[in-house]
Amino acid sequence: NGGTSLVAVTVGGSWGLWHDGEMDSRLLPKAELHLHIEGTLEPEMVFALARRNGVVVPWGSVEELRGLYSFQDLQSFLDLYYQGMRVLRTRQDFFDLATAYFGRAAADGVRHCEVFFDPQVHLGHGVTLGDIIGGLEDALAAAHEAHGLTGGLILSFLRDLGPAAAAELMDLAAPYAGRLLGVGLDSAEVGHPPAPFAPVYARARALGLHTVAHAGEEGPAAYIWSALDDLGAERVDHGLHCVDDPALVTRLAESRVTLTGCPLSNVRLRAVDSLAAHPLPAMLAAGLAVTVNSDDPAYFGGYVGDNFDALQAEAGLSGGDVVTLCRNSIEGSFAAPERQAELLGELDRAVAEWATPDRATPDRVTSDRVTSDRVTSDRVTPDRVTPDRVTEV
Repeated sequence: NGGTSLVAVTVGGSWGLWHDGEMDSRLLPKAELHLHIEGTLEPEMVFALARRNGVVVPWGSVEELRGLYSFQDLQSFLDLYYQGMRVLRTRQDFFDLATAYFGRAAADGVRHCEVFFDPQVHLGHGVTLGDIIGGLEDALAAAHEAHGLTGGLILSFLRDLGPAAAAELMDLAAPYAGRLLGVGLDSAEVGHPPAPFAPVYARARALGLHTVAHAGEEGPAAYIWSALDDLGAERVDHGLHCVDDPALVTRLAESRVTLTGCPLSNVRLRAVDSLAAHPLPAMLAAGLAVTVNSDDPAYFGGYVGDNFDALQAEAGLSGGDVVTLCRNSIEGSFAAPERQAELLGELDRAVAEWATPDRATPDRVTSDRVTSDRVTSDRVTPDRVTPDRVTEV
């Protein structure tokens, strides 16, 4: 999107769109690129769907279930996550689940959603792939009508079930390829490197599907290299451990591969100790195309707006950072070029409206018009990035 005119903000402190000392990210258009639809299954809906479908659950109340949301690592979360998914049995269930999420997303300023779903679990419960995809498609169509949302579906392979099971799913999904946006790789990462899934990813590309993969959440930086080189992943989901490998950081920065960060998830699953210790600010400073997403928000303490709020409160995220992250999400999406241009225009207009003298005190913000492909923030400065990546204001 070179040549787009936008407001570059030189931040000496804070600036527009502020509420109680923090920028209200909900007023800025954005895309959510890392969202597992089953991870939006709130405890109340678990019990409602269990009653509707006659599924016996092992918890006595909403409160008991919610009280279990304290996880030691990714696997301890997955064990509970897969138990909860047992209540999803019909096309209507998937419609209701996704409709609830899209409403929350729209309230958070999300204008485009690319949603993961895990069909291997549901197929094991007797749900057909057609009902899963149909229910989610219906919800997305309703969200477009109600909220103007766009988006698509990313079918995910459970890496711990192995490449043979993934290949079987790809065979089953091939007739639906025209209704899917892409494929992804998720579930337990450690001990399940990306490379064995290369043939399945090649098949997906041959069907015209985009490719993404979870890598570097709990697994090492080597898994990120493999996702890029062996799978041909166009985006890396999480990618936390890229910071352990300077050569990888350089590659990701130069190629502008989008990283779909999930800060609250990383804290809840103990991939990082706290938001204050989260590498996302350092990733931004290195010029990486990182984004903010909610992953499995029903389990991890909040949706995308809550992630932005927490990062500002605890990780020192600046106003310029918030704009950059929103911009990265739009540019990193698989939305059609005209839709990306529309959303980037909305973002530019929102920033231009708020970064003005009557909205912020002159000593706290200066706005200059620039021609660039991203916002200059206080985390992207000449002493923090190579000269060819500095935006001239």
